[in-house]
Amino acid sequence: MNSELNHLFSRRSIRAYQSKDVAEDRVRDLLEAAMAAPSAAAKDPWEFIVVRNRDRLAGIAAGLPNGRMLADAAVGIVVCGDLRRAHDQQVSYLLQDCGAAIENLLLAASTLGLGACWLGVHPREDRMQHIRSLLGVPEEILPVSVIAVGWPAESHGPRTRYRNEAVHDETW
Repeated sequence: MNSELNHLFSRRSIRAYQSKDVAEDRVRDLLEAAMAAPSAAAKDPWEFIVVRNRDRLAGIAAGLPNGRMLADAAVGIVVCGDLRRAHDQQVSYLLQDCGAAIENLLLAASTLGLGACWLGVHPREDRMQHIRSLLGVPEEILPVSVIAVGWPAESHGPRTRYRNEAVHDETW
């Protein structure tokens, strides 16, 4: 691993958090980083719901089979996309744009010393409906994911998942 890229290799999914709040300015930093992501035709179709209420976090976690850690996170950030604003109103562009924003947010969290874990919502209809019903998300807005954020209570070393066999030169 190239040590100059250590900030990338150090980003890991964190599923255990300290009982400590994340300041509002830190959350703003994460959202600014997310919204600095590229998007198709610069449409920026993303929308974010910041959730701090303990009961609401536990409610969201209850509908996400792999999201138990969200109940203990300081903040949940629900990433949604507005299909009306996506390039050519295509779901694929919306998902790519939101994915870029999510990765920026995850990298920013790691850089700031926070822990974060990406929880998938889309394309599972039951999960999307769960988020819609709990948070009042309109039907035209697509819930894409939830990011659990907090001060880490666990640590993992840097790593790469590079596989030479996944790289094809010139042609398949």
